[in-house]
Amino acid sequence: MRRIRAVSAFPTLFTLGNLVCGFFAIVVAARIAKPGDSIDFVPSPKLDSARELIASVDPTHNVMLCGVLIFTAMLCDMFDGQVARIAKVTSDFGAQLDSLCDVVSFGVAPGILLVKMCPQFTQVHNMAIWTIAAFYACCAAMRLARFNVEIDDEDDHSSFEGLPSPAAAAVIASFAVFSYTVRNEIHYVRFEGFDWWLQRLMPLVALAIALLMVSRIPYPHIVTHLVRGQKSFPQLVGIVFVIMAVITAAAYAIPALCGLYALTPPLVHGWRWYGRRRRLLAQKAG
Repeated sequence: MRRIRAVSAFPTLFTLGNLVCGFFAIVVAARIAKPGDSIDFVPSPKLDSARELIASVDPTHNVMLCGVLIFTAMLCDMFDGQVARIAKVTSDFGAQLDSLCDVVSFGVAPGILLVKMCPQFTQVHNMAIWTIAAFYACCAAMRLARFNVEIDDEDDHSSFEGLPSPAAAAVIASFAVFSYTVRNEIHYVRFEGFDWWLQRLMPLVALAIALLMVSRIPYPHIVTHLVRGQKSFPQLVGIVFVIMAVITAAAYAIPALCGLYALTPPLVHGWRWYGRRRRLLAQKAG
């Protein structure tokens, strides 16, 4: 056995922050009442402050808070690797700890959140929703284990094989945050039909992104592409537009951006595969 003699403190604190956020996301999800209990899921009281969100016992508020905690865990996960690489203190210990924390924050927590944010579906298909949630967590763990085994020192961190587990968790967490928008007392009457569809589609979405995690479809590393090199003027305008959209209408923009990141590479990959197949068939016919 080879003992660890020293550990880089600053990146490790970010990594453990990821774990703590994932842990409390599970705690918050666990305090959400079961469907059919005395507490109604909709409509949800309007929030006036972050303190009200943290102290609230309302199920929709807790679903939203769980999503916010998963996003906070993503920020910690994003910064720990960048800090370690900038400080040139990357290590096997940091890589292993990072993956262990990711399993909790981006595997287990989103799986439990999925069950809690779809009370109508859970009440009717209890076994199915828990099976999908467990499958999602397993795919996240396998995705992280494969990443650890296949990565090497020459990797430029510009792309991934398969949907990254933080991005997959972001899809579920973004719709958890969005659920408050459609379930609060101001908008619920107008969005009641949409919420019905959301609860029935989210388990299928979770199943799809679980399969995308263990796929070999290439995904760009967004942070690396943003911080490296210079950008053209149209690219800069696009970045500013996305930031302003998130600031102006975060509840709508974040789910749209997360869904776009998850779906665009598979669509591009499928289109290229279809094009290659057509050319191959044309060559054989010719």
